Amino acid sequence: MQEAIQKHLAEIAAHTASTPEAVEQFRIHYLGRKGILNDLFEAFKAVPGDQKKVLGQELNKLKIAVQEKLESLQAAHASTSGKSEGIDWSRPTGALPLGTRHPLAIVRQEILDIFSRIGFTVADGPEIEDDWHVFSGLNFPPEHPARDMQDTFFIHKPTQEGEKEMVLRTHTSSVQVRAMENQKPPLRIVMPGRVYRNEAVSSRAHCQFHQIEGLYIDEGVSFADMKQTLQYFTQEFFGKAKIRLRPSYFPFTEPSAEMDVYWGLNSEADYRITKGTGWLEIMGCGMVDPAVLSASGIDPERYSGFAFGMGIERITMLRYQIDDLRMFFENDVRFLRQFQ
Repeated sequence: MQEAIQKHLAEIAAHTASTPEAVEQFRIHYLGRKGILNDLFEAFKAVPGDQKKVLGQELNKLKIAVQEKLESLQAAHASTSGKSEGIDWSRPTGALPLGTRHPLAIVRQEILDIFSRIGFTVADGPEIEDDWHVFSGLNFPPEHPARDMQDTFFIHKPTQEGEKEMVLRTHTSSVQVRAMENQKPPLRIVMPGRVYRNEAVSSRAHCQFHQIEGLYIDEGVSFADMKQTLQYFTQEFFGKAKIRLRPSYFPFTEPSAEMDVYWGLNSEADYRITKGTGWLEIMGCGMVDPAVLSASGIDPERYSGFAFGMGIERITMLRYQIDDLRMFFENDVRFLRQFQ
């Protein structure tokens, strides 16, 4: 065994390896499971006791020599590889191309930031809802057209009692109901999210949209408070402060209104999008119906409030003068790069 150890020490000292594969072969040859060192240590078990001390020192010397040689070969190869490629690994890399946020995400965040500056907080809720939170809790009568299969996607959810009919929420107003049920006034929240409607009536129609709704409930909240809040939003977002409120109807607000902003008639595009009037519809709004407050356990004699809602796609199309709704969903990189 002494002679074998000396032989291997000489081979190791003279060994060279010019490729990573040769270095790996050297490692396996000496340190692998069936390598030379493993065989020698197995044979060492049968060495007589009076020889173990000397041979043990020689074996350890061989093991150290193998490890040092392996490290030097690996270091030499890494250094040679770096020089051959002409790369200075200490230098910073080149700039990577930046990704872009989706225009809907940009506008969504900007709207939330505007309302956060006047005390609104963000609330969220499930997209698959029950009838109460989407319709009944918002004063939708049983015969209301929005309950029709044309507009709402219905889902049958299995339960222990049988199937329960659920819906994909048609508006984020369902979050309002949950907030009124679980929190005591004052409430001042905005609710962004996806909504679903069965509107596949043309090639331009989509079944999924994005909305932002707002709710403010407190003692003494008036229609004037709502007007001031929405005027502040249009000034901050569009840079236009001239608005008008037209009478409208929503089951959960009374009185209800559509809010228009005066867009102007400064270009051909302005004439086209405002149909020559200069006014552009932005959102629906109104004072929360007392019946909605009562249904959620809020005293309508003590509290009042207003609600509003807008489609993020519509607001984004106005902001960036985008003509086709489908561009938001096609993931065309050429379109998205414009928002870097």
